Amino acid sequence: MSATEKEIKTVSAADQSFWANVKRQFRKNKLAVYSLRFIYVLIFIAVFADFIANEKPIACKYNNSVYFPLLKSYSVDLGFSNWQPEFQNVTWKDLEYEWVVFPLVPYLPKNMDAYNSQSVSPFAEQEIKSTRWKHWLGTDELGHDILAAMIHGTRISLQVGLISQGIAAFIGILLGALAGYYGDDRLKISRGRLILNIIALFLAFFYGFGARSYILGDAIGISFGKFFLELLISFALMAVIFVLANLLAVALKAIPFFKQKVNIAVDIIVSRMVEIMVSIPTLFLIIAIVAIAKPSIILVMAIIGMTTWTGIARFIRAELLKVRNLEFIESAHALGFSEMRTLFRHAIPNALSPVLIAIAFGIAAAILIESTLSFLGIGVPAETLTWGSVLSAARQSPTAWWLAIFPGFAIFLTVTVYNLVGEGLTDALDPRQKK
Repeated sequence: MSATEKEIKTVSAADQSFWANVKRQFRKNKLAVYSLRFIYVLIFIAVFADFIANEKPIACKYNNSVYFPLLKSYSVDLGFSNWQPEFQNVTWKDLEYEWVVFPLVPYLPKNMDAYNSQSVSPFAEQEIKSTRWKHWLGTDELGHDILAAMIHGTRISLQVGLISQGIAAFIGILLGALAGYYGDDRLKISRGRLILNIIALFLAFFYGFGARSYILGDAIGISFGKFFLELLISFALMAVIFVLANLLAVALKAIPFFKQKVNIAVDIIVSRMVEIMVSIPTLFLIIAIVAIAKPSIILVMAIIGMTTWTGIARFIRAELLKVRNLEFIESAHALGFSEMRTLFRHAIPNALSPVLIAIAFGIAAAILIESTLSFLGIGVPAETLTWGSVLSAARQSPTAWWLAIFPGFAIFLTVTVYNLVGEGLTDALDPRQKK
């Protein structure tokens, strides 16, 4: 067989693979394809929001020196550097530059324009020095630029959707996979390991987050970099506690009582957890938690993620109940692979297809929940403008139609496109579509 024939055969085999077929079926749904492209646009806006709407120049020449204030702000926010003395507590648009390049929208959501407060319409006459400083989507009653709020609100909405569903996917995949793969009679561990891991679970959360709650809270107020570092320390403490517990469990095997194997009914435990979570109204649970905690967008992400994992767990549990009896799993057992390797390297990767659908719908639901919380003024700090908080401002100014139309349409469009992508994945992953 020639090299060309081998290449054609390889390409043909790739075209017949499962994911190649899914991609081909997904492309047939034009509405889902355009929705996915719109999501790409939203991601671009979210990633480059600071370069699209910002009060700081992208680049400028000031006092015979060239500066990049916008890039500098990243290192300052992360706590790695400080502003030069001439840029501390300044109004950037009032400085006398030799030359300057501002973003397309020269405002941040937190900026208040005293000359254009009291909800100025996009079409009304505005008190500005030039068209460069126009509020293209108007302002709210405090003078916040609505276009800047919409752009940076895109970042917040996508962060909430993606991060919360990342948390939900981690919890749901882990618990659902354990329930589906092991069932009620296949997971057996030593009595000592079980007891020590239960104790380690409580100790890990106490020393990782309970005892360090004030440290983590202060770190959020300082900078994101500081909070991320403290969060890594908390996870490291939790990992150390679990490692020590399992090392001690190995030593306890010398005692017959602790060496004895016990059966863990994983499926029943996880199924009861899912039923409990489903029976609790998610929105009311989130409202109850954030109402007594310090407002934080990070807290909102975590709570949404830890309360919306049940659908993912159900999907992957159902898939694992089928996958665990297939030939390649039996082959892995015959080759002597450990249960953990078989589960994480062979079983779970072949059961993730329905999870993608659940995540797509989950992102839409998370964005809607965050918008609802922001609309109610719960969970998100008051100084943080989101689509929901801008929409809420319309209640105070009934005649300010732009405060309702723009964020309302953005929420509707974003939730719709994620649902359309989810429906497209549902059709593409349908076995009946594989022709």
